[in-house]
Formats: sequence, structure tokens, C-alpha cells
Amino acid sequence: MDETEFWEIVDSTRAAAEGDPEEHADLLVERLLRFDPDSVLDFARHFEARYNRAYRWDLWGAAGVLLGGAGDDAFDYFRCWLIGQGREVFEGALAEPDALAELLEDFDDEIDGDGEELGYAADEAYEQLTGAVAPDLGIPPQAAEPEGSPLDLEDDDVLAGRFPRLWERFG
Repeated sequence: MDETEFWEIVDSTRAAAEGDPEEHADLLVERLLRFDPDSVLDFARHFEARYNRAYRWDLWGAAGVLLGGAGDDAFDYFRCWLIGQGREVFEGALAEPDALAELLEDFDDEIDGDGEELGYAADEAYEQLTGAVAPDLGIPPQAAEPEGSPLDLEDDDVLAGRFPRLWERFG
């Protein structure tokens, strides 16, 4: 599976779910069940690589603005959700997290921002296909610390200064 196919699967299942992250995860599992186990592992590698790439202080700060605060678990689930928003939003957020103010049509912190189940979709599909737990994906693990300069995620002035467009729209 190449990157284009990965994003097509993410986009088509998100569109079918009409933006509901839980429904998106269910549809993603259904879609992955159409593939052979090796292709499901390829999908998982693409997902995990992007999840690790998004382990950055600036994205954590943006998540904090959108969610009204984001601890470790909330940021993990946010990164899954961000991948679920598709290539344009994901890559745009990595290029400039404050651009999420324009990249997101709307954001409801009651349903948006939590893609925990998306992070398990490939594992679930693999297990259903094979009856076994997915093996190690063979990609480098997430860094011990987020990339970039640490932000005080508890300081509204810091977040408003670093993410002025996000803060104005969602803060």
C-alpha cells in the first residue's frame, strides 16, 4: 500500500462517517477487512509513522487550544483524529499548527479531536482477519519527548501568542 492509497482510505471512510470519529473508526475497520493481512499492516505502518511524526510541542499546543487543554492521553487521541482529517489537514497542521484555524471548517470539542478508536482500527482488522495480534511494525518508536521547543501548555497567554488565529477562533 502506498501513501496515496493510505490517504484515500482515510478520506473515503471519513466522508462516509460524516465526520463522526467513532463511526469513522468502524468504517475504517470494515474497509481494512477487505484487504489481506499484509496490506493491513502496511496501513498500520503509514498510520503509526504519521502518528509519531505529529509528536510535537507545537501540535500539542494547538490541541490544547482546540480542546481547552490536552493531557498526554488527549494529545495521543488528538493525533489519531488529526490523521483522520486527511492529508491536507494533517500536512497543513504539521507545516503550521496555527493554520488549523483555516483548515478546520468547524470544531466541536465534544466530538472532534478524539480519534482514539482510529488508532486501533488496523490492529482490530488484523486480529479479525488472522485471529492473532498484529506483529511489531518494524518502524522506529515515538521519541521520548515531543519534537521542538517545549510550550507551557497551562499558560493561556503563551498559547494565545503562539497560536493567534486558533486562539481567536477556538480559544
